[in-house]
Amino acid sequence: MENSELQEHATHIRQNIIKEVYNAQSGHPGGSLSAADILTVLYFEFMDITKENALSIDRDRFVLSKGHASPLLYAVLAEKGILPEEQLMTFRKINSKLQGHPNMNYVPGVDMSTGSLGQGLAAADGMAIANRLAGNPHRVYALLGDGECEEGEVWETVMAASHYGSDNLCAIIDHNGLQIDGTTHDVIGLDSLGDKFLSFGWHVIRINGHDYEQIRNALMEAEKTKYHPTVIVAETVKGKGVSFMENQVAWHGKAPNEEQMKEALKELGAE
Repeated sequence: MENSELQEHATHIRQNIIKEVYNAQSGHPGGSLSAADILTVLYFEFMDITKENALSIDRDRFVLSKGHASPLLYAVLAEKGILPEEQLMTFRKINSKLQGHPNMNYVPGVDMSTGSLGQGLAAADGMAIANRLAGNPHRVYALLGDGECEEGEVWETVMAASHYGSDNLCAIIDHNGLQIDGTTHDVIGLDSLGDKFLSFGWHVIRINGHDYEQIRNALMEAEKTKYHPTVIVAETVKGKGVSFMENQVAWHGKAPNEEQMKEALKELGAE
């Protein structure tokens, strides 16, 4: 796919993130916007998920370990035609299947119910091990927040995945430097995050998480890596695409008002 096509998809995904959170007056726009480019490349160039196989395990699978970024996942599933786009406007509404944290029992294409930070990578490694034991060649991807990497369960899984040689597992870190309480550096320093994974026996790739060529090449490299799980440490900008949200911790979990929503959509090229 041409990079210009990927950009069109990513922009539309970002527009829908803003609409979801505004319409619900609740949600997490910052970390959803920061990872939009990564998931665009992953879903449109690498994962073999379609509307027809969304309920099957005989395909590549994705775990949104940072479950609060559900507006991103729902927008991506709608962009792929797996969810009706109009359903996005039910986000966080009473009786909606599109909960604030994704529920695998209600939404086709959601492969794991997440929200308690630190647990998603463990589930993804379990899937990867199960695939290998079953002779299932499909890959498993997990998206984590950098603040999430302060959770101890993440590192238990990092050890386990390395020990069992989960080379069909690829973790992606949305390394935007901000979490709900401030910068990751101030809360619990995550300096040399890639080196930490490397010391546990992972293959480490560092990229700009908004550069389509770098994202594409990293995912290709992960596919070719044998005997070790891969982590892609993607440097991103929280709130990417909306100037007044970029690098602002306040937009971790806050909905825009009507004026802000209109300005955000204008910046994202919406009619």
